[in-house]
Amino acid sequence: MAVLMAARRIADCARDEGALAEQNIPRATCGHLGAVLADSVLQAGLNYATVVRPRVLAILRTYPQLGTVSALLGLIEARGTGDFLSWRHHEKVARFEALVAFLKAWGVEDVQDLRAQLTLEAFRSAMQTLHGIGPKTVDYMGCLVGIESIAVDRHVRTFARKVGVENDDYHFLRKAFCCAADLLALPRREFDAWLWRRATTSAQTQLGFAF
Repeated sequence: MAVLMAARRIADCARDEGALAEQNIPRATCGHLGAVLADSVLQAGLNYATVVRPRVLAILRTYPQLGTVSALLGLIEARGTGDFLSWRHHEKVARFEALVAFLKAWGVEDVQDLRAQLTLEAFRSAMQTLHGIGPKTVDYMGCLVGIESIAVDRHVRTFARKVGVENDDYHFLRKAFCCAADLLALPRREFDAWLWRRATTSAQTQLGFAF
């Protein structure tokens, strides 16, 4: 009942703010495993538009052949992960390589395999034992490969507080926002994208007013 009540608040506010008025263009999925893993690893704590997205697009453009676990293992053996990610800090490089090794151990070779495994709770739980991989990263990765879900990030949490939802638990918020998307008859991935666009557009407008 608490989830449903929160979902109704979220849905009503989103409707009032135009979530149903926008032209809903189907959210693209990514079929390149290397790009999916890079996006998932880099997105935490970084500006997506200026830091993450250019790197993901560069991967798709420059490394079209590195879309499988087997190819990525060759990259790692050649010590090329930093160049692939265009990132030098050890933490994210190590996280990317740990994810590749994890997928190899679970028999994942490509995006289709990953999508299938991400529907299994055992796989999702096991992935979260990796250092730096939490439920948000797992849900975010699922969204990239076409699984209907909501990745609870700071934008989602801000929206929840705005409508008076006080429960800050990750899993509660994911259920509430997924339920809200269902109440609005919007695909969950589309609602997730709308929340992100709303937050980033608002931030850009505020910066514009500052000058």
